[in-house]
Amino acid sequence: MARPHVVVVPYPGSGNINPALQLAKLLRRHGVFIAFVVTEHNLRRVRAATAEGSAAASVSGGREGFRIETIPDGLLDADRDAQDYDVGLSKATVRHGAAPLREPVARLRGGGSGSGVPPVTCVMPTSLMSFALDVARELGVPSMVLLGFGATALMAQMRLRELKDRGYLPLKDESCLTNGHLEKTIIDWIPGMPPISLGDVSSFVRTTDADDFGLWFNITEANNCKNAGALVINTFEALEPDVLTALRAEYPRIYTVGPLGTMLRRGHDDGDEAADDDDDSIDLSLWKQDTECLAWLDAQDTGSIVYANFGSLTVLTAAQLEEFAWGLAATGRPFLLVVRDDLVGGGSGTGGVSALPPEFLTETADRCRVATWCPQEWVLRHRAMGCFVTHCGWNSACEGLAAGVPMVCWPVFADQFTICKYACEVWGVGLRLHAGVRREQVAAHVGVAMESGEIRRSAARWKAEAEAAACPGGSSYENLLSLVRALGVSSIDSEA
Repeated sequence: MARPHVVVVPYPGSGNINPALQLAKLLRRHGVFIAFVVTEHNLRRVRAATAEGSAAASVSGGREGFRIETIPDGLLDADRDAQDYDVGLSKATVRHGAAPLREPVARLRGGGSGSGVPPVTCVMPTSLMSFALDVARELGVPSMVLLGFGATALMAQMRLRELKDRGYLPLKDESCLTNGHLEKTIIDWIPGMPPISLGDVSSFVRTTDADDFGLWFNITEANNCKNAGALVINTFEALEPDVLTALRAEYPRIYTVGPLGTMLRRGHDDGDEAADDDDDSIDLSLWKQDTECLAWLDAQDTGSIVYANFGSLTVLTAAQLEEFAWGLAATGRPFLLVVRDDLVGGGSGTGGVSALPPEFLTETADRCRVATWCPQEWVLRHRAMGCFVTHCGWNSACEGLAAGVPMVCWPVFADQFTICKYACEVWGVGLRLHAGVRREQVAAHVGVAMESGEIRRSAARWKAEAEAAACPGGSSYENLLSLVRALGVSSIDSEA
């Protein structure tokens, strides 16, 4: 049987690139050939983020069983600093993504005679890239989708269309955004989910426009997942059992293979020879990593550190950052704060340390470390970690759960509201901040999260559950093996 060959096509943002690369590394360890598709713009960013571009250059040259393919993202350079950059990028991928992707898939479809490149056996886009499923179907190649979010978020987004049909959306007027309507309106009919407020279904319900692009895009992309032969989800069975049962009524083939970071680490910890190759040198980070913060953590007491990171897309006002900063200072604890260069004002040019009040830096100099980006999974697993102040993106939530770290949650965008509800009310590992962030609540919530025995026990339990899922015999471990076997079959779609 020919070696399986998967073309992985992540949405061109860190939240999708990172889990896609983690899964690609896992599949490669099991003998699957990987062609990883990145945009030309993002490859330039990777090169800029590494010293003289050396690491990225070597990656683009390929590893055994791993190659990089590039396509344009369809976005004009003049639009990259726009405040609604993510919306513009999504529109560009919808309108211009299919044609450039068709070329590498068609070229690789039959393999490379004498080149060691086997024929393509599967195209695997992440969520938000469903045009890749159309390309795969046109070229007669089976397909799967890797979700960039959890099963619960998918189920919620799949019901956005029904929310429109039932008259919940769009909102009747702007007052619904501030008069408590989003919190008081309870949706209790989503399969596999407990009753949830309308506002926690998604950020995209916050519109009065029936033609809102964000709402349309997420409805379309969530339901287009049904065009794939299978779903691959960065979750584990114990974490979302009810919604996974409900999803399987609509998607017969679902592989839960998470947390992906734990799955990757297990191979190293278990002395797996396949894990000791050059996987770790394949890095597609869009920001330069501050690895020196790990040495700073080494000097801190066990469980003492508060870590705050708002992800790769969140944009704060200067006032919001100031409230978070002084809230962290008021805890009296040492803390690691990540401030991207574009965190304040979306590319204002005053990012990183310079975005913080000078008096704050002076007052907290002996117990504060500021980084523009960091290796988050390593940070969260560090023995010094005591609390995670997070926007509740899915990757961050998974990494926090897998590390057993209590969370203080401040959702901003997309599925983060759903994840926040689950973190605080279902999984019992977090406390939610008000949307209008205030320093007093930041400090108080951090204190409770770090001192509450109940929250800490819940966090420890989920860490143990994640480890069990990733071990031989665990659900994610066995599902990964099943996925590898399925990728060796040329009729993925017909078997679904």
